Amino acid sequence: MAGQRRSARDTSARRELMQLANVGPATAGDLLLLGIRSLSELRGRDAFELYDALCRKTRERHDPCVIDVFLALVDHANGAPERPWWTYTAERKRLTARRAAGKPRR
Repeated sequence: MAGQRRSARDTSARRELMQLANVGPATAGDLLLLGIRSLSELRGRDAFELYDALCRKTRERHDPCVIDVFLALVDHANGAPERPWWTYTAERKRLTARRAAGKPRR
């Protein structure tokens, strides 16, 4: 019974997540794997930390565009209007360079 409740809850969360811009079945699955079931749970999160956690959990390195998607979702959760994930590519590259140089992201 608990497994059925969890599946129903995950199915409902998956549907809710897929209503967001930039979220398809794969991203919804990634978010669920990270324990995120709603946009509000992304408020204040760090897209790079989410990406790193996803890579650890799946034991594979995902495409860096996943960071762009996470940046878009976190930004929206923090009150920004929805924007396509690819508009965050330049920001991801800038933040990645700062991260590699050991500088704060912002």
